[in-house]
Parts: sequence; C-alpha cells; structure tokens
Amino acid sequence: MDLFAAAPLPIAVLDHEQRIACLRLIRSDNVGPVTFRELVNHYGGAEGALAALPELVRRGGGKGRARVTSRAEAERELERAARTGAVPLFTIEPGYPRALAAIEAPPPLVYVHGDTALLERSAIAVVGSREASAAGLKLTRLLTHDIAAAGYAIVSGLARGVDAVAHETALATGTIAVVAGGVDVIYPPENDALQRAIAERGVLVSEMPPGFQPRAKDFPRRNRLIAALSLGVLVVEAARRSGTLVTARLAAELGREVFAVPGHPLDPRAEGTNHLLKLGATLATCADDVIDALRPISGLPSGAFGEDHPPEAPLPPPLPPPEIRDDDRARVLAALGPAPCDLDALARASGLPARAIGIVLMELELAGRVTRHGGQLFSRID
Repeated sequence: MDLFAAAPLPIAVLDHEQRIACLRLIRSDNVGPVTFRELVNHYGGAEGALAALPELVRRGGGKGRARVTSRAEAERELERAARTGAVPLFTIEPGYPRALAAIEAPPPLVYVHGDTALLERSAIAVVGSREASAAGLKLTRLLTHDIAAAGYAIVSGLARGVDAVAHETALATGTIAVVAGGVDVIYPPENDALQRAIAERGVLVSEMPPGFQPRAKDFPRRNRLIAALSLGVLVVEAARRSGTLVTARLAAELGREVFAVPGHPLDPRAEGTNHLLKLGATLATCADDVIDALRPISGLPSGAFGEDHPPEAPLPPPLPPPEIRDDDRARVLAALGPAPCDLDALARASGLPARAIGIVLMELELAGRVTRHGGQLFSRID
C-alpha cells in the first residue's frame, strides 16, 4: 500500500504570495519533501497548509509551539536570491526540472543560476576523484567531449579533479553544476573562475538558499541531485571510500545506469571503480559504451522524464478531512516502534483506513514524534 504516490503535485503558476507561502512552509520545522507534498495536496495550497500547521502539531502531541518561518525571513531569502541572480523553482510550478520531479521525495525547492533550459536536456553525470591521475584527467576530457558531442548535457559536482575537468570540457556544449552550498557561494575557492563561467554559460543548481556555506553533511544531498538529474552516472576514478561512490550508490537506488572506467588493480584511485564493476556497473572504456547503453531511454533531444511542458492545473480544493479521534493517534503510535515499519503493517496493526493513517502520520511527523524513512517506512521517536 502506498498512501502518497497516487497524489502527484499539481502544476500551477505561482504569484508572489504563493511563493512566500511555499517558502515559509518548506523552511518550517519538520516539513520535509514528502510532508510538503502532502500538506499542499491536503489543503489545496501552501497558504492553507501554513494556517493549519500549528493545529496539526498540537494534534500530533508536539511540545511547545510549532516554529513556522516568518514572512520576513522568507522575504529576505527571496530578496537575496534576486540580488545574486538565483531563481527559485518550486515543485508545484512550471520549470521545475522534470528529472528531479520524477524521483521519490524530490526537493520542494531548488535554486538555479544560469541557462535553465539545460535542465530539460538529457544529461549524463561525469564524476570522480578530487586527486585524479594525469591519465584519469585525460580520459575525463576525452569521454566528456564525446558524450557532450552526442547531445548530452554534462552534470557534475564542481569539485576539484575529475568534476572540474568535466565541467570545463562541456562548458561550450552544456554543463550543469550541482553545488552543496548556495549558488552564489564559491566552493572550492580554486574553482572560482569556473563557477562564474558556469553561471554565465551553463547552470548552477542547489537545494540550499543563497549565501549558505556548505557543510560536510550537505554533500550527500548534492550527490543525490547529481544522480537524479542524469540518465546515467559515469565514474572515472574513485577511491574505495569516497563521495563519488556515494553518488554511484544513490544513482543505482534511483534507477539510473552506473558506468565505471576500469583501472590498474594497484592504483588506489581505481579501487572504487573496479569495485563498482564487481557489483554490476557497466564497463566503460569509451564514450560509445555510455551512449549506446542509454540510447533506448535518452529520448534526445527532448529527454526521458515525461512531457516537454507538463500541463498546468489549478490547485485542487481542500479535501474534507476524515474524522480522526485521539485513540486513532494512540493506535498508530502503539503500532510503531524504534524499528522502521511499513504502511501495510501499520494499517493491519491499527485497523485504520489508509487516508486516516496518512493524516495521523503527518501530524505526528510535524510534532517530531515519528521519523519518515525511505521506501515509505516510519519509526517512533521516544
């Protein structure tokens, strides 16, 4: 049973007030990507969800008042974005990247700076070691050049080494740089000129607001976006323990094709790529290995993630809420424990209908009493 997959977000042009409401909702406590979607669907828009948020937290048993982001905070964030040239794209408006919209729990907001049309092209990620060998960097240039010449945009993470070379090689044909901080924050410092060039001739993408300084824990989120924006991920060089392998793992989880360039068994920079090949990654020694494998799904030039221009639809009217009693919440909490529980088991244990469980879980999550895991799993916070 999937309570949430059958409720895609409507697509509609947002006015300024609706953008402010969406941003306030996204930045409020305990509102993650799935909760944002559920709130917008349930209340017919972010404004109605914002108004209901304090009561939802109270019903879920939250301690204290819910922290709802103020209008002034949201205004300041959008004003800074405008000053730096960053454009906010919400999941519920046209222009949000189709590749991101197609994944489970897409980020409700991304900031972009540059040529947003690149986000609708079929793309391949090229990633690898920050301390790449001379041979690895040469191979990155050759592979990236030929893949880009076949019509693909090139996605990478703007790190030093393989990432930087991939971006430089594809700058003239189309490159997408996903960054862990704000799109206006230069990181790493040695890529200053490259990041500015991508803002002018390619496109920068981030989940984080302008001015945000990246932290170590933000890079896995960046890696997920790299994988999500791509049809496939090509790993040129990678140590056995590296962020590059995190990108490859996330790509596999998202159903993307993973390619790896084999390396010498004695080179530690090839240990990760050789391990990927043992796990079933597609071997790549030339660009055609990647291009031929992706040709059936690439859909060049329009892409492979749905319609070129999704139809706009008005936000739906709020659904009448089912009657939820206090003992219903108690039954759901009693059925949950510290180990993740799937929704089918929760429905059987609580005896509640699917929609009622969805609303109770939303209330409990907003109150900070349950944790949502991937794959529609939930656990109780004691």
